[in-house]
Amino acid sequence: MKYLVIYEKSATGWGAYAPDLPGLGVAGTTIEEVKALIREAIDFHVEGMRLHGDPVPEPSAQTEYVSVESA
Repeated sequence: MKYLVIYEKSATGWGAYAPDLPGLGVAGTTIEEVKALIREAIDFHVEGMRLHGDPVPEPSAQTEYVSVESA
């Protein structure tokens, strides 16, 4: 499965989450660290859901960039 991941820059580092996997998020100081952490977290989260007999959500989130005129 291929899940959309959102990366967000903060004042102190980076965060990431997968909209199709509520409750799953990671934070770190560099984008490289966060990319590694979110991959591990998704694998662990989905494996845990399967082990507990919970349904694993199908990926459904989409993304798009919208351009706006600056003032």
